[in-house]
Amino acid sequence: MDEFHKIRRLPPYVFEQVNRLKARARADGADIIDLGMGNPDLPTPQHILDKLVETVAKPRTNRYSASRGIPGLRRAQAAYYSRRFGVKVDPETQVVATIGSKEGFANMAQAITAPGDVVLVPNPSYPIHGFGFLMVGGAIRHVPAEPGPEFFHALERAVHHSVPKPIAVVLCYPANPTAYVADLEFFRDAVRFARQHDIFLLSDLAYAEVYFDDDNPPPSVLQVPDAMDVTVEFTSMSKTFSMAGLRMGFAVGNERLISALARVKSYLDYGAYTPIQVAAAAALTGPEDCIVEMRDTYRKRRDILVESFSRAGWDIPAPSASMFAWAPVPEKFRALGSLHFSKLLIEKADLAVAPGLGFGEHGDDFVRIALVENEQRIRQAARNVARFLASADETLHNVIPLSANR
Repeated sequence: MDEFHKIRRLPPYVFEQVNRLKARARADGADIIDLGMGNPDLPTPQHILDKLVETVAKPRTNRYSASRGIPGLRRAQAAYYSRRFGVKVDPETQVVATIGSKEGFANMAQAITAPGDVVLVPNPSYPIHGFGFLMVGGAIRHVPAEPGPEFFHALERAVHHSVPKPIAVVLCYPANPTAYVADLEFFRDAVRFARQHDIFLLSDLAYAEVYFDDDNPPPSVLQVPDAMDVTVEFTSMSKTFSMAGLRMGFAVGNERLISALARVKSYLDYGAYTPIQVAAAAALTGPEDCIVEMRDTYRKRRDILVESFSRAGWDIPAPSASMFAWAPVPEKFRALGSLHFSKLLIEKADLAVAPGLGFGEHGDDFVRIALVENEQRIRQAARNVARFLASADETLHNVIPLSANR
């Protein structure tokens, strides 16, 4: 049977192959250490849970909610932007609550994209950044993921050689999966470019609070003067407050774009469950010591990961932000590609990671390692890796010929 049109536009989900192998190994009794999905293992702070439980007990909160987000939540997000970035936004016209930033990004793509519209997307990048546009009939053109001169050279080439002209550029810093961080000067250049060429900026700032240099917190694009003319930024409660399963995020920025997103959402949903929205408002307005503790936990895990894996024989650059390490596939295994290497790690090292190929073909020399297990488990993963690498020659001798796996 032929696949539906939109399904044909989506490639096979690379991560599903790893997930199936992981599930099979666990069914056979293997103790798989899962550093693949960025699924926070830290508890949601107690004051947020208390507010959730309190609100669930009120009968009226079980009715339909507000698609744009309840007013108190939108005001809390506006206050967060003022406090954290020094950016003033109108909670009535420049803020929409989303059911996680992923849903917000996908529905923004639906709101602004006509068939054939071109969008510039980093490669490698989080899958929804590109496939959200593909699913609604757009076309994507890749640009480098690293913030620097080549990024802007690629933008210039795209504007001059794309027909039709691109409608938007996706930004994601701190980046998933690469952990790249952009500074305010980069964002100034991006805003200048977007205004000059009448292009929108769609910024994914889901990891705004997961950073390890206390003197240099990641900035928002909206801190740049006039950025509001061309920018919408997406944030998330998932990582900052370990609320991934509660699905709460935001879009903030340009009124025209926010209005378009709100209109699409009004046809699709009634917003997140009201008690979750109330709890999210409590998170944004409550004590911030839980954010500092979250940051300290991920920093310790990062340091242990880098140190213990290095001793095991796998050198991994230390990320300065995000909850991920972007790890080059060890030289001996690079010709296999990231997917085959990830499968070998499950089979030979009881370790699950995310193959870089799943984030774009330019990620195929890397795997993404998430800091979502405790320090003891990370050290155990390093010991497993050490044994695996010690038998690398034997493993490579027994694998399928390399030419069949790229």
